[in-house]
Amino acid sequence: MNEKTLFEKVISFTSAVHLTTQQLTKDVKNEHLTAVQYAILEYITVSQPVTPSEISECLHISLPNTSRELRKLLEQKWIIKETDAVDRRKQVISLSTEGTKMMSASFQKIEHKFQKRIEHLTAAEKFELEKALDLLQQKLFYD
Repeated sequence: MNEKTLFEKVISFTSAVHLTTQQLTKDVKNEHLTAVQYAILEYITVSQPVTPSEISECLHISLPNTSRELRKLLEQKWIIKETDAVDRRKQVISLSTEGTKMMSASFQKIEHKFQKRIEHLTAAEKFELEKALDLLQQKLFYD
């Protein structure tokens, strides 16, 4: 396979990932959150602690908009903002206890949808899927 074909497959795959993510996360967020706030909380959940700049960069949200949404999430007590222990000029964001509970409930709903999606696979196919995901993580999605 040449590199252009591989690239086209990666583009197709990432598009499918976005669609699948949308389908799996549909109707799982707390009713008091906007889609942007949920995306921020989801990112914090899997990457915490994070800085506002990291959130802004990863989610393609301007830093002023990120700061505004973080302030709202802080007011709703979904997150905690602390001063970085190493660099006192930086703020780090993590989930509060309530935020952790809420995101755990959301992820349980997502997991249920995921389990429904793969229930028809054999044990061997699930193992193959796991190995494929490991390979993608190691070779394509590394930091």
